[in-house]
Amino acid sequence: MVGMTRLHGTARKSALSLAAGVMLVGLAAVPASTAATAAPADGRAVIQYTEYGIPHITASDYEGLGYGSGYASAKDNLCTLADAFMTENGERSLHLGADAPADPGLGQASTSLDSDLYFQRIKDSHVVEKLARQAPPNGPDPEAAQMVRGYAKGYNRYLRQALADGGITDPACRGKAWVRPITPLDVYRHVYAISTGSGSGVVMDGIARAQPPTATGPTAASRGADARSTKNTNARSTGARSTGAKNTGAKNTDARSAGAKNTGAKNTGAKLNAAIRRARDDGRLGSNAIGVGADGTTSGRGGVLLANPHYPWHGPARLWQSQLTIPGRVNVSGASLLGFPGVLIGHNADVAWSHTVSTAATYGLYEVALIPGKPTRYLVDGKPEKMTSHRVRVRARQADGSTKVITRTLWNTRYGPVIDTGPGGVPLPWARTAHTIRDANATNLRAMNTWLGLGRARTTDDVLRAQTRTQGLPWVNTVSVDSRGKTLYSDIQVVPHVTDDLAKECSTDLGRQVFPNSGISVLDGSRGACAWGSDKDAVQPGLFGPHRLPTLTRTDYVTNSNNSPWLANPEAPLTGYPRGVGDIGTARSFRTQEGILAVQRRLAGTDGLPGKGFSRRTMEQTLFGNRSRTAELAASSTAAMCARFPDGRAPSSHVPVDVSRACGALARWDGRYTLDSRASLLFARFTLLAARVEGGPWRHPFDVRDPLHTPNTLAVEDPAVQRAFGDAAAELKAAGISLDAPLRDHQYVTRGKDRIPVHGAPSPLGVLNVITPAWDPKAGHTDVITGSSFIQVTEFGRGATPRTSSLLTYAQSSDPTSPHFRDQTKLFSRGVWIRERFTQRDILDSPRLRTQVLTWR
Repeated sequence: MVGMTRLHGTARKSALSLAAGVMLVGLAAVPASTAATAAPADGRAVIQYTEYGIPHITASDYEGLGYGSGYASAKDNLCTLADAFMTENGERSLHLGADAPADPGLGQASTSLDSDLYFQRIKDSHVVEKLARQAPPNGPDPEAAQMVRGYAKGYNRYLRQALADGGITDPACRGKAWVRPITPLDVYRHVYAISTGSGSGVVMDGIARAQPPTATGPTAASRGADARSTKNTNARSTGARSTGAKNTGAKNTDARSAGAKNTGAKNTGAKLNAAIRRARDDGRLGSNAIGVGADGTTSGRGGVLLANPHYPWHGPARLWQSQLTIPGRVNVSGASLLGFPGVLIGHNADVAWSHTVSTAATYGLYEVALIPGKPTRYLVDGKPEKMTSHRVRVRARQADGSTKVITRTLWNTRYGPVIDTGPGGVPLPWARTAHTIRDANATNLRAMNTWLGLGRARTTDDVLRAQTRTQGLPWVNTVSVDSRGKTLYSDIQVVPHVTDDLAKECSTDLGRQVFPNSGISVLDGSRGACAWGSDKDAVQPGLFGPHRLPTLTRTDYVTNSNNSPWLANPEAPLTGYPRGVGDIGTARSFRTQEGILAVQRRLAGTDGLPGKGFSRRTMEQTLFGNRSRTAELAASSTAAMCARFPDGRAPSSHVPVDVSRACGALARWDGRYTLDSRASLLFARFTLLAARVEGGPWRHPFDVRDPLHTPNTLAVEDPAVQRAFGDAAAELKAAGISLDAPLRDHQYVTRGKDRIPVHGAPSPLGVLNVITPAWDPKAGHTDVITGSSFIQVTEFGRGATPRTSSLLTYAQSSDPTSPHFRDQTKLFSRGVWIRERFTQRDILDSPRLRTQVLTWR
């Protein structure tokens, strides 16, 4: 164990000192006083619900914690969890039909059939079972295994109870055959799916559809993938290193690296770079984290942490909040992804931590040279090797209700599965060569070990030790603070051991286009010397060891908003790490700029808030200030441009648009995305369209000497920029939205009969409180896809226990019949935070306290 968390005051006495009223032992009611005198008993999990349905779960061991967590999370989100378990069991086609949509929260597949083929292949390989049987750190720590066993039992307990009480209340799965009991293996498969989601999960279609070429050319699957990804189908194989496909508009600047001799590789490289960039910029998975040390806090003692993950508001990537306590051993509060036992983002009595999606590549591609006439044989160092084949069988429901077995043979090389499309569906035809993917997380079931270690940490040094020992974080950075006033940034996670020298020596023509831009390697699989390397301190072969990965400890601050580690703190830039981890000396996103500048303004006392330095309150205000970095750079010049259009009409891609009503509103706008801001919707649509202007919309480009203030100065004289403004105005008018409409009228979520307005803005606006709404050309914004999800601010140094505020923006439950389906969303709309109840005294003081004791042995 990394450390033992201190339990203060009443928390040390007993987590079973419960409120007056009635408790449930199993399903039987007994007086609270009976249980109040009892010590924590083996075989019992106690759930104390406070305001907004937040469960505080106490048990005598980790299996009991898992039991309470499985029960309580199923109670809130049974249908969402059941859907995930169905998906990972390869049964979507059986219940929903082969052509039904896949679950976008568990990878990128076009249909349920493609999803099922992908997950059935994993099941047939038994890789999860093998990993679960390994000794730690590669296999689960004993506590992790106990949590998983308990979680499955607790989930099943709630399912039995729901069915016995008259059925499932959520209409999404009420009466559905795909809602079933689970086993610990289902939980492990879910953890594995989350871990591999940033690797093989991005090419599900490519794995599921890859078939050897016929005598007449590429396979039907390859041709179909080509047609799906580009209008100009031109798949042609012209040699061992050609993957030809016409460039359909991706900027070819990225494909001009030295050494590129093959036009097909250039075009495919440009497409892959564009697809990877879109995936990283689409805002579906992102986060901000700010850790402030003693030198930057008002107390001058402990740290202050902002946890602000931006995750989907629907599906299995939702976060769920809880507190988990074993008296005298662990006491941790925060949130986890649904179906993932434990706390992934949160705090204990001494340490708080959060994660941001990392720029590190977690997978790489290999190109293998095929033996002519034998498309399932390839050469390594001149010697032939056979691909291994596996016949995958999936049951699919037919239109008449019958079931059909669909069989497809999938193929593997020594490096991993063969693919015929890359990220974003970019064609990689299986012809004279074949491409395969190697996922660095393919042997990672260690993530639970890491997160349990973080939950037991007492200092940021312990956080670092837990990450180093387990190296299980699959695709995230970590920002943490402790009660001593130290703050830590670390990117110790799973990263393929592809050094810059190896990439230089072994990259294919395509790899020379892709690796410098994204860090994702495409290596020559015909040479054994091009295999991934390894470090002695790496937990498993093929990874960079922790000593090669960037970390930074400070007493002022560290931050990350999904850019590379370079400017975690501009006073101490991180350099020297491999390109596969991230870039150095490149333009930062406007959200990254805003994150750093917001800290600097607060430390200097120039942000309009009282005093200098961070407290819990000023960190809350910083996030919900909804300040837009893009507006700071361009709102006034946009208003001036608007005012200069002749007759108040802006050029557009079609006919000039009357924008006269917008100019004054833009001039008066304060550049923030609060509910009552006017013209902010127009500026948001303009920003998104202007970003597509070739060469960018800025007069002054990025300057590495001033990374926080460049690019800048909107190029208002550029006809393309003017046209983007007119197009944005035309979009709003087509959707029936006034150009000076307040944000509250047109950015909202619908929960039952309630329409709840939501503040914040998409990531390109440089707003920390990211909200990514769905856009309908006829209706405008219709719902929130992703954005601020579980938000937590933790402050140490003001007393014996941390002071914490939190919000789960979409509330605890995805069940529309639950009282906790929309309650926290309404708080989020009003900018109201929940003061956390961490100690037993705080919990017992809750006027909404409800207690349930589950006997499970």
